[in-house]
Amino acid sequence: MSDAASPKPSSLPQGRIAQRFRNLAEAGELGLIAYVTAGDPSLDATEQIVLAAAAAGADVIELGVPFSDPVADGPTIQRASERALRGGTTLAGVIELVRRLRARTDVPFVLFSYFNPILQMGLEKFAAAAAAAGADGALATDLTPEEAGEYRAAMRAHGLDTIFLAAPTSTDERLALISEASSGFLYLISRTGVTGERDALPEDLPALARRVRRFTKLPLAVGFGISQPAHVSVLGGIADAAVVGSALVAEIEKAATAEEAAEAVANRVRVLKRAAREGISKRSAESK
Repeated sequence: MSDAASPKPSSLPQGRIAQRFRNLAEAGELGLIAYVTAGDPSLDATEQIVLAAAAAGADVIELGVPFSDPVADGPTIQRASERALRGGTTLAGVIELVRRLRARTDVPFVLFSYFNPILQMGLEKFAAAAAAAGADGALATDLTPEEAGEYRAAMRAHGLDTIFLAAPTSTDERLALISEASSGFLYLISRTGVTGERDALPEDLPALARRVRRFTKLPLAVGFGISQPAHVSVLGGIADAAVVGSALVAEIEKAATAEEAAEAVANRVRVLKRAAREGISKRSAESK
């Protein structure tokens, strides 16, 4: 293995995200990262939904900051962003939501945003406000590691993790850059294209995960198209966490009230988390 492909130890910060993954590793358990679009259908409703998801077993919560041009998102999350924006949701409002949630739960929070809202707020102001509210990190979906120097410096100065996306099309050189820029966990996109529910995971996903692990010692979270218990069961032998987004956002879209949305999301999280635990137990038994 060349020096360029040698995994580098995760760097500071070492906060709630790192601790959650340590706990999962000690338990031999696949993590479940739940994504919801903040402000869909309202910030008050999101507060109920997030607390329900955490209580049901979500290990990390990604709070999506609605954006007017969500190019990486499929139709389900695009519609959620549109509803949230119509309701007046802003990045500042999402950070205030984190402050309210942090008073009621210890679940790690990742702000999932396009870079423009962060840049408009100002990097230092964003990092300081997010940290003060109790956020644990951020993922700027359209920010490349080559252009992230100032952003990373501001985030690290306030103890926040910087999470970046790796894709099936990422070269070894780019994987090295992404791994160096990341902390908390590395988010691996399971397939090219946009977010959305799929019937099956790509057949080459295990090989892709093995290739990515050559470059990082960080936990590996796999997302895009993860929606069914069978997907989660399979991921237990491939990744450290499954990221579920569109399937949860679809439950929120169908619900008539915030209470119904919170219950539906909690039920889906429980089913997926059960699949994660059962998948690990089944593989442990088969290996004996």
